[in-house]
Amino acid sequence: MHRRDFLKMLGLGTAAIAASDCQVSTFRKRPNIIFIMADDMGYGDVKWYNPASKIPTPNMDRLAKQGIRFSDAHSPSAVCSPTRYGVLTGRYCWRTWLKRGVVGGYTPPLIEPDRLTVASLLKQHGYRTGCFGKWHLGLGWTRQNGFTPTWKDAEKMWRGSWQDGDPEKGMNVDFTKPIQDGPVDLGFDEAYYTAACSTIDGPFAYINNRYPVGIPDESIFVDKSKHADFRPRPGWIAQGFDLEDVDPTFTRKAIEFMENSQKENPRRPFFIYLPLSSPHAPWLPPDFVKGKSQEGPRGDLVFLVDWCVGEVLKALDRLKMADHTLIIVTSDNGPRHGAKGHRSSGLLRGYKSHIWEGGHRVPFIARWPGRIRSGSTSDEMICLMDLMATCAAILNTDLPAVAGPDSYNILPALLGKKGEDPIRDALVSHSENGTFAIRHGNWKPICDNKTSGGWVEPAGERPDPNTPGQLYDLGSDPYEQIDLWEERPDIADQLTLLLEKYKSQGRSAPVHSR
Repeated sequence: MHRRDFLKMLGLGTAAIAASDCQVSTFRKRPNIIFIMADDMGYGDVKWYNPASKIPTPNMDRLAKQGIRFSDAHSPSAVCSPTRYGVLTGRYCWRTWLKRGVVGGYTPPLIEPDRLTVASLLKQHGYRTGCFGKWHLGLGWTRQNGFTPTWKDAEKMWRGSWQDGDPEKGMNVDFTKPIQDGPVDLGFDEAYYTAACSTIDGPFAYINNRYPVGIPDESIFVDKSKHADFRPRPGWIAQGFDLEDVDPTFTRKAIEFMENSQKENPRRPFFIYLPLSSPHAPWLPPDFVKGKSQEGPRGDLVFLVDWCVGEVLKALDRLKMADHTLIIVTSDNGPRHGAKGHRSSGLLRGYKSHIWEGGHRVPFIARWPGRIRSGSTSDEMICLMDLMATCAAILNTDLPAVAGPDSYNILPALLGKKGEDPIRDALVSHSENGTFAIRHGNWKPICDNKTSGGWVEPAGERPDPNTPGQLYDLGSDPYEQIDLWEERPDIADQLTLLLEKYKSQGRSAPVHSR
């Protein structure tokens, strides 16, 4: 029997057949892809970006020395959930119902079940896919009455209009029931993760594919006295869940996935999505990294991110996978402000949640031996959402017209190819409270009369709070000190119209991004 006929007999669809066929002919040409994303790590935290950083980051520095560092990389949002949505879907999150803020640990799914993700795209092309870390995109928890809310119910629950029991008792979740519409339903073969922020959002439990590891116990709540900086949101903690050990655990799971992938089929490429929890507050570093930075507990957690990167790099070397692996290290948004004189945003204005550059300009380092030139840099403006179109280019395939509507292919920039025109025509930024900005060339209008668009202090002050917006020329004023809204209304009007066009047409990227 022909191999294709055998697969059809097993009931596999055409996508699975195509993926199986390509395993023979093209796997060796396709790299493993590892995407490591820290939580609240700033532009000024990594030594390679900020030589005056008070935090040692030897592994990220080594990665930059062996690969490429981008100086103008951005998260699509200045806070957690919207960025994660954008990374996995290639779509601005403000196109969904979530126009501001983030989701909680019990919110129903944010990603629509039929939407193509980076994981499902790669899986269709034969990749083995794994997610290990902080999810924070909502989950289909079944309630005690047997009802499982879907993404269609998410907005009502997020806004608090859904009367579903006492939130301090886990939103009436039945933890014995399988979770729906999570990572394993969105393209990941394996997942080991937490529902939301690993150390501040309940339920405080690891989730293995569809089930919590240990049932969160309503008789045990997080000890507030032990964690003085910890302001717990509703949720109970599972036996054996250690707040200080989450990132080492995620990293170990990712490395186990690498090892198992090599054992099962060393020629089959894999994709690992490793969204770490550090250095998100509360700052609870494990003992082995305490005191490793000169900034304090937050800096120690940045060092922990670097340690996790180092463990992955060591595993790649040990498994002899480094030469055919594209690894990317970045952050989901800007940082909280540094302590002891440490400039966590470098010289950029603003911090996490802000619409200013410090809220969303992030470190972005990539290595792909033999393809990316060692020690290279790029000033190309890119966004974390560009992962999807870039993966499609690596696969030598086009995205469906409805997929990745805001994702651009940055493979040429990764490989050091400079085009006549920028890869991105423009970039839309979004703050915690829903403030928009749009960047075109060096011009950046902020289309709101608020100061920062966020809640993290210091919020800063604008020269004229009565103007309808702010306008900065990042070419001559990279630190956003001179508001030109009144002087250049033509630029503000032109780019505001472009923003409205992006909103109304449902996409900002060309249909064929490759």
